[in-house]
Amino acid sequence: MPSRPRKIRILGAGPAGLYAAYRLKRLLPSADIVVVEQNPPDVTFGFGVVLSAQGLQFLADDDPELVRAISTGLESWKDIEIRIGGERIRIDGIGFTAIGRVILLRILNEKLREVGLAPAFGKTITDLSDFGDADLIVGADGANSLVRSTHEAAFGAKIERLTNWFAWFGASRPFDALTQTFKMTDNGPFNAHHYRYSPTQSTFLVETTTANFERCGLAKLSVEESRAFCENLFADVLEGAELISNRSIWRQFPKITNARWSYKNMVLVGDALRTAHYSIGSGTRLALEDVQALVNAIASTEGDISAALSLYEAQRKPIVQKLLDAAARSADWYETFDQNMTLPPLEFAHEYISRSGRVDPDRMASASPNFVRRYLEWERARGISRS
Repeated sequence: MPSRPRKIRILGAGPAGLYAAYRLKRLLPSADIVVVEQNPPDVTFGFGVVLSAQGLQFLADDDPELVRAISTGLESWKDIEIRIGGERIRIDGIGFTAIGRVILLRILNEKLREVGLAPAFGKTITDLSDFGDADLIVGADGANSLVRSTHEAAFGAKIERLTNWFAWFGASRPFDALTQTFKMTDNGPFNAHHYRYSPTQSTFLVETTTANFERCGLAKLSVEESRAFCENLFADVLEGAELISNRSIWRQFPKITNARWSYKNMVLVGDALRTAHYSIGSGTRLALEDVQALVNAIASTEGDISAALSLYEAQRKPIVQKLLDAAARSADWYETFDQNMTLPPLEFAHEYISRSGRVDPDRMASASPNFVRRYLEWERARGISRS
């Protein structure tokens, strides 16, 4: 029988890395487990983290205590609101929850302390030989993963940049629904994704096309100038609130995939493994579920790391692929969102909610009866027949 892993090193102290350390220590209490993070403990990037009810239930099946801790800090909503052409269109029954990233990290760090661990913050690893004698190395180090880039060919890594540009801000006010605001300016189109993650604050992501990014000269603006530009652009939405910067630079979304999820004693989870477009709000959920699947694979193979890593990929990959396909369709829709902005607002909203292919007409009618009723009445008024 293979020996159980005695030395585990985890690169990255985001949600995936912290959760991996916590779950692995519970499974292997005698193992030497270290989490290494290049940033200081009081530094975090991002604002709110979206978690679906389905995702939380999936975690609760294995870790009800953690989900209870997370649930105390959640903000919830049941509608999506589309703002376009001076109209506000509610799509009912599309419920999500969100929590502040800082709060989630605090909860996970508390869980780590419960099992006697603490991350090694402020430690930069530039060479994986530092972990040379580890039985298992977990790459939870995000989209710029050192683990992945060191063995890019072995993992079969591929990175494609989408064409739209986006900047991630916070807003000093809550919104009562997940809101998508689409604006056509004199220069061109903009879109803002915004939702509350606390009673007083929201995530506020601003997106535009490459052509408009260049026309507006956004590449030449400083972070503060970009913040002021977007705050002024969406002043009617903010209603006196401010945008908040936190490394809020303009960037293009990296679509990351890996043909193989592990190499030798190294395995990838979360954004190091693959990215799902922010428009479906599943990045953190996927990362935590990756960890859950990895730990369960190690448990079911009695610590045989080679067998566990193969099992992790074989069992998890088909499940993830469905969501990734939906994320890709959603990303494609956003890449040309300006072309749909010429549609009547209700038709635009219908195109929006149908974009990923996950919401078929029957499911939409069941989940969002008020919106579907309003949309069908609009179709009938225009003489459009579905027969």
